[in-house]
Amino acid sequence: MVLNLYDTMTREIREVFPMDENSVRFYGCGPTVYGPAHIGNFRTFVLQDVFRRVLETSGQQTFHVRNLTDVDDKTIRQSQEQGVKLKDFTDKWTARFQEDCELLNLLTPHAEPSAVGHIPEQISLIDKLIEGGKAYRANDGSVYFKVDAFPKYGRLSRLADREITTSDNVREISDEYDRDSAADFALWKARRPEDGDNFWESPWGEGRPGWHIECSAMSMKYLGESFDLHSGGVDLIFPHHENEIAQSEAVTGKTFARHWFHIAHLMVEGQKMSKSLGNLYTLQDLVGKGYKEQEVRYVLLSGSYRQPLNFTFDSMQASRKALSKLTDFAKKFGIEPSGGPTLETEFGPFYPVQEALLSDLNTPEALGRCFRLVREMGEAWDRGEFDGKIEELEVLRKGFQATCDALGLIIEVKEEVVEVVPEEIQKLAQNRWEAKLNKDWTAADDIREDLLQKGWAIKDGKDGFDLAKSVE
Repeated sequence: MVLNLYDTMTREIREVFPMDENSVRFYGCGPTVYGPAHIGNFRTFVLQDVFRRVLETSGQQTFHVRNLTDVDDKTIRQSQEQGVKLKDFTDKWTARFQEDCELLNLLTPHAEPSAVGHIPEQISLIDKLIEGGKAYRANDGSVYFKVDAFPKYGRLSRLADREITTSDNVREISDEYDRDSAADFALWKARRPEDGDNFWESPWGEGRPGWHIECSAMSMKYLGESFDLHSGGVDLIFPHHENEIAQSEAVTGKTFARHWFHIAHLMVEGQKMSKSLGNLYTLQDLVGKGYKEQEVRYVLLSGSYRQPLNFTFDSMQASRKALSKLTDFAKKFGIEPSGGPTLETEFGPFYPVQEALLSDLNTPEALGRCFRLVREMGEAWDRGEFDGKIEELEVLRKGFQATCDALGLIIEVKEEVVEVVPEEIQKLAQNRWEAKLNKDWTAADDIREDLLQKGWAIKDGKDGFDLAKSVE
């Protein structure tokens, strides 16, 4: 079984395969650990997780590396402001990130290196670039990559010439110090007073690595000078991934990554995520609103990775209903959750789902096919068509488990605990019902709002009402 996936470099859908005929070796740019990752970050990580799961359930071994950026302007600045050592600061946010990954059912990478843990490898790589005439030391001790020395610069982003300007107010965040050319980018950043104790010794003086060199050094250490696939959000295509290619291939003369897999942005209620709009949600923000982690995962994988996904609270409600349907199906057919993806899983009657996933990781089509099959098989069950068909049922069960494994969905089949409605809430709801019967609409609306404030939603029927915990 072969996965065909769009490649950002060639702008074509290409087969994903291991160049060493053993494991698909791939690198995903991980988080900068200066705060909690938001759901936009996790859209990328969830789709990378599905990519790995689809490979593994189709019989392909993988070797997955995802880095942690624990030294850059943001981590240094915020740790300094809080009066905390850089390691203590980043360890806290690393732990939070890894906890969120577990809650979202992301497979643990085979290697998760940190930038600080690989300073020697970065220094060595920079040294080779200087020796090869691809980089130079500035007067202040910073080192820059000479973009003009790499003629192939710009292949990934299709913009070979970028006008990059600099000013004092953006100097800190843009990797721009004392450069010969505006296009050149920092490999090593000379120590500044505001860095405090966050510096390392190097042949060019005290300082710290630039952001781009970190990923090149870590990916090549764990995956080799040339590997199968590199992934990240579309916002990393330029300059980060463009710069990774340049500095890596300038040293090795080899193709850095054979395949580039980028995931499109996440919007929230039709708007770009931002702190100023108050729509930059973390996983814990959504859990605090009453949603489950699996509902968040479902929404994040529900759209094509090549198109921006609009996250809405209506979509969260829809994901709850969708997962409920899958849960009902699992209960009807006696399907327990599996232990996770295994190589060459049998999809059986759910093969159309696998087929969609292998076709450019088409998760919306895969989900559509899954629910069509669930409906058809459920109807067949109700008609008694599975009676006595033990072997056929077992194949179906394994196929459904394989589908859940490929998508990373955990379907809970435990019996739900019946929620006890407090007496106070029951009385309020009854008062509202009586107000409605008496056509006292104002009182009925006021009580409904009061119930919502207390965390309960009321749904009217023809002869009465139901109460349920509300979701914000």
